[in-house]
Amino acid sequence: MMRLSRAMTWVASLASLSLAACGEMATLPVSAGSGLRPTLPPPVQTSIPTVNIAPAIGWPVGTTPVAAPGTHVAAFAGGLDHPRWLYVLPNGDVLVAESNAPPKPDDSKGIKGWVMGLVMKRAGAGVASANRITLLRDSDGDGVADFRSVLLEGLNSPFGMALVGNDLYVANSDAVLRFPYQAGDTRITAPGRQVVALPAGPINHHWTKNLIASRDGSKLYVTVGSNSNVAERGMAVEAERAAIWEVDIRSGAHRVFASGLRNPNGLAWEKQSGMLWTVVNERDELGSDLVPDYLTSVRDGGFYGWPYSYFGQHIDQRVSPQRPELVAKAIAPDYALGPHTASLGLAASSGTTLPARFANGMFIGQHGSWNRRPHSGYKVVFVSFANGAPDGTLPVDVLTGFLDEQGRAYGRPVGVALDQRGALLVADDAGNMIWRVTAQ
Repeated sequence: MMRLSRAMTWVASLASLSLAACGEMATLPVSAGSGLRPTLPPPVQTSIPTVNIAPAIGWPVGTTPVAAPGTHVAAFAGGLDHPRWLYVLPNGDVLVAESNAPPKPDDSKGIKGWVMGLVMKRAGAGVASANRITLLRDSDGDGVADFRSVLLEGLNSPFGMALVGNDLYVANSDAVLRFPYQAGDTRITAPGRQVVALPAGPINHHWTKNLIASRDGSKLYVTVGSNSNVAERGMAVEAERAAIWEVDIRSGAHRVFASGLRNPNGLAWEKQSGMLWTVVNERDELGSDLVPDYLTSVRDGGFYGWPYSYFGQHIDQRVSPQRPELVAKAIAPDYALGPHTASLGLAASSGTTLPARFANGMFIGQHGSWNRRPHSGYKVVFVSFANGAPDGTLPVDVLTGFLDEQGRAYGRPVGVALDQRGALLVADDAGNMIWRVTAQ
């Protein structure tokens, strides 16, 4: 009887894909769930989860996103295959991870898995992974890539990248690999050497693994998302997940640097304080107004609540058994980014040539919601800093216009990075574009 009820619930969820006007809706604006002190209303749990995907339709010819006043946006490169993440090499070459989810047979079982597969397909994420890193070069300096080459191929859902000396590190969905690199290389054929294996397996729910090198190049910090929404599969499958690892580059030895981070993605060093910062996707199915995704500094040994609590010590009653001794230590994140915005990309603005109001802070790529009505995210925002932390003002829109009036997605922003000349690059995985934002 319980199995039949569960199946019927998810069949109803599928039906709700075409009933966007029905069911649970937000009662607060996204801004209420943003900033230093977000509003956290009581949870709303429904028998049918809110499913409100913006179907991906691609960019009409001649259409671009809308840039903030005083800035201009243009295509840096197009015709890519689900470009997710960006990394700019010291010589100005831009690396793009063209990637999608690896096979996850145990994450797609049952009615719920089937429905979520349809949801991802509708959102433009139902394509096979290209499993490569493409190099883009603007050789004449006109702001458009005029040369491209497949730098690496045959990878396994690659995401994060970092160059340390003459070694290029790539975070596949299941391992960090090291490849030899010389300045100017446009193709690497040498096999990668495994530095450390990462949690993966037949579920691998949050598969994207990002990395960043320490300032001295001795360590890598690697994001490992949770294997579920709120540990509904039990904590055994969450071992060393929902965490940021610290990995010794020489030996491959690792430790959990910070935990309780449901799905951390973007990583950046804040110049003034020297602190590591991350953006985190928080949990779903508590209503359109909960829970805000967030930007936070990452403390060594810090615990940030997942799955037992959110935004500090707000207990999630769905999780059983609880761990009150952990909840008592849960750190409230520094800054809320709005509920269900799917904040993924992160880049410190130090060195940008955009207008002065963007000189000190963080750029954040918001991939966009599926569990909120109306939509949230689907844009790039900027969070202003002062004295090494957010200054308390609300996020400022940098790039919008990813949704049309019918709620369809022309594209979805993911990774963000500053190029060699201080312009902002934005990976658009549904539009298969890289956008470049400059001062007007």
